[in-house]
Amino acid sequence: MNPLALQDLRRVVAAVERLRGQDILDVTVRSDLRHLKVELGGGAMLVIAAERDEQGRPYLAVDVVEAHQDAGSRQQIEVRFD
Repeated sequence: MNPLALQDLRRVVAAVERLRGQDILDVTVRSDLRHLKVELGGGAMLVIAAERDEQGRPYLAVDVVEAHQDAGSRQQIEVRFD
């Protein structure tokens, strides 16, 4: 195993470690098997994709996308002035 592949695997492990204990809701694999998306109960999503760099060498792209909370969903205190 070359050092680049080992670094890729370490990134995958670090990303998956952040998601420990969360429920898996859905797993989607692209038809050409180059893209894996895991949707989790807490709103997070793990995306692992096989990509190529500028020289055409393959590598793994790993992302953890957290659920975005919009400003309207935050708890607010309502104060009335009568």
